[in-house]
Amino acid sequence: MPKNMKKGKVTMIITVTIVCFALALVMSMQFKIVNETDITSIENMREAELRTELANWKSKYEDTNQKYEEVAKKIEEYKQNKQSNEKTEDLFDDELSQVNLLLGKTDVQGEGIEVTLRETDNEEIARINADDLLVIVNALKMSGAEAISINDQRIMNMTDIVDINGSFIKINSQRILAPYIIKAIGNQSYLESALVGNGGHVDEMKKIGQDVSINKSNKVKILKYENNINIKYME
Repeated sequence: MPKNMKKGKVTMIITVTIVCFALALVMSMQFKIVNETDITSIENMREAELRTELANWKSKYEDTNQKYEEVAKKIEEYKQNKQSNEKTEDLFDDELSQVNLLLGKTDVQGEGIEVTLRETDNEEIARINADDLLVIVNALKMSGAEAISINDQRIMNMTDIVDINGSFIKINSQRILAPYIIKAIGNQSYLESALVGNGGHVDEMKKIGQDVSINKSNKVKILKYENNINIKYME
């Protein structure tokens, strides 16, 4: 047998022997450690560690839960405040809408009548004047008209209806010309009855030849009052 092969075999045997001896030594040391270790102490230590860890997690949970409850409370307060503000805002908007309706600052539409007054070519027939319009407007107010306009000029309590030099009529400081279209929203029967029959002004105007007509409509549209409302004396 060659010397090199014999030498290699001896080296391998020595190496295996050393490895086995090392493994036996490690196993012997492990058995010794196990025999000398107090198992109860280990269990007690682990139980204490688990209790400590559990206490830590419990504390973290309580802190997190407290923060959650605080945030939830703030969110609920925000929702309540928001709902309260929305209700207040809605109530305010409703009241503002009602005020604007009463003040004539909103376009309105509803059932009512339209009275049209036209000038005639007959010079013997008296021209339509501011007094005619005033009488008709007052009659409509008395019969419960909720909104009135003449040639789209909204009639307010402070509205002026005046003749200017016998040539034209001014309403709300605006010049208007014939034909005069008076719109009124309200009960159609009441409004019409206030102008015709039993000495109604429209009947009187027709008797002297003036051209006046009345039409009923379920969609009478009256535009808002465009001017500013200035209060000088009321407090």
